[in-house]
Amino acid sequence: MSASNSKAATKDKASKDSHGKHGHGKHGHDAHKIKRMNKELYETELFRLQAELVKLQEWVRTDNARIVVIFEGRDAAGKGSTIKRVAEYLNPRIARIVALPAPTEREKTEWYFQRYIEHLPAAGQIVLFDRSWYNRGGVERVMGFCTNQEYQRFLHQCPIFERLLVEDGILLRKYWFSVSDDEQENRFRSRLQDPMRRWKLSPMDLESVTRWEDYSRAKDEMFVHTDIPEAQWNVVESDDKRRARINMIAHLLSTTPYHDVQRVPLHLPPRPASKGYIRAPKEMQTYVPDHAAEVEAAAAR
Repeated sequence: MSASNSKAATKDKASKDSHGKHGHGKHGHDAHKIKRMNKELYETELFRLQAELVKLQEWVRTDNARIVVIFEGRDAAGKGSTIKRVAEYLNPRIARIVALPAPTEREKTEWYFQRYIEHLPAAGQIVLFDRSWYNRGGVERVMGFCTNQEYQRFLHQCPIFERLLVEDGILLRKYWFSVSDDEQENRFRSRLQDPMRRWKLSPMDLESVTRWEDYSRAKDEMFVHTDIPEAQWNVVESDDKRRARINMIAHLLSTTPYHDVQRVPLHLPPRPASKGYIRAPKEMQTYVPDHAAEVEAAAAR
């Protein structure tokens, strides 16, 4: 893809990215209303897709395939909840979620991609990156956590790095979750008021509200350099999380050449007759208190 064509394609994608004057929120259509997918229909289709993911997992295991799925996007765009649905019925020994913390002082001195390489899949594995090496193209660029030289080097090396992964046989899928500014603000407010989800917010998350257009520009430039034919970006509209999950999983399945694997039939054997084993008295072991019984008793009062 030529630089001019790549920039044109990116500009077209950016117009869908729900940011700045091109988005849905307060900078866009004031009358924008989110069309939520019917819950019952969503749950039925999600379960069907999750059953297909189990088939894909078995294909990965038997064919020694390697899959890397990158989840990127703005804070509160729905990445984490989508990853949760993708992995819900999968074997954690086959499908791993990788969400790396900030780099250590040692890691800061390494080649930028080095700490991600050790988490790449071996044969028969799937890795789901909850944020990835694209931190350098987003938060590190906007918040000044990298120098301009480091940033420019990333934009140059990232396409090369990803081409090497694909050339080696890894199936690489990259998803950008796009949320409008109004919807992001609503989700932030909801998390602030919910003690069970307040941990999802950090001062840096809240600062992203004031740097909306900075993140938009960084995302646009990142797409220009890294939206390559071998590893293209796939934008997921995520104002409605239900639609986002369905659309992302359906796309992943449709772009992966998996097939239903014939499994070896399993049969539950009969339990053999006792050979005189006597269980140790319960008093010799420490059991957890029956809190469930206390709850039931309290409810019956």
